[in-house]
Amino acid sequence: MAGENIQLAQNTATDAATPPADPALDVMPGDAVDPGAADLSGTTDDLLLDAAPDTTEAAAEALPANEAENPYGLAALWAQGDFIARGTLIILVGMSLYSWFLILTKLWDQARMLKQARQANRDFWTGTSLTDGLQKLTGSDNAYRTLVESGINASSHHEGKLTDKVPLADWISGNLQRNVDRLNNELQGGLSFLASVGSTAPFVGLFGTVWGIYHALIAIGVAGQASIDKVAGPVGEALIMTAIGLAVAVPAVLGYNLLLRRNKAILDQYRYFTNDLYATLVSSKQK
Repeated sequence: MAGENIQLAQNTATDAATPPADPALDVMPGDAVDPGAADLSGTTDDLLLDAAPDTTEAAAEALPANEAENPYGLAALWAQGDFIARGTLIILVGMSLYSWFLILTKLWDQARMLKQARQANRDFWTGTSLTDGLQKLTGSDNAYRTLVESGINASSHHEGKLTDKVPLADWISGNLQRNVDRLNNELQGGLSFLASVGSTAPFVGLFGTVWGIYHALIAIGVAGQASIDKVAGPVGEALIMTAIGLAVAVPAVLGYNLLLRRNKAILDQYRYFTNDLYATLVSSKQK
């Protein structure tokens, strides 16, 4: 009995001397422990922080690849569209290019006409005669020079023909008025196209949108999936057609209004000069 008590006391002392197991190292009492394992006793957060930069760099490297593989946009609209969708897009682009061509060329012609008007009002009336004033109007395409030449020819070649039965004043007035009408037609050329583009381009774009949504819904129905990623892409691409139609129509309408207002100012100056020239021609023939 005494021996058993001694043995129990020895076991108790041995358990008390053995250190408890460290949960972080997951080492049981009595197992061999590597001395270098103590360096790994850092917390889990420290380990995650050490690994975080690698994850961020990997995500940064993967971002451009995802952007390059974007399945939406104009390129996808052209690649996935049928001949009607592509034809609608080509029509809109053609309308836009020709509208800008007309706007720029008309502005150039109007600037040239305004320059000719300033030259005629400044130089023509300082001449000693109609012929002298005509020489001061330079440029073969000068509308004011053409007007003066027409008036001089009308006053000089009136008699000796059937036209001699027409009063001289009426004959000169008719010739000058034809020049005014010709200039008005030149200034108005192309404006009807801008008006047509401004009124029809939104509807052409809307047609492309309706056609694109129709095919998008058919593709979604065939796939049997109506998730947001399946709907947003095709429908968004179809709505681009409406945006393109508006982008074509707005410059055409603004350009039409701008050119129309400038045409009126140019034609008014031309008419004023024509009236003064008419009075000069009639008075010179009556002397």
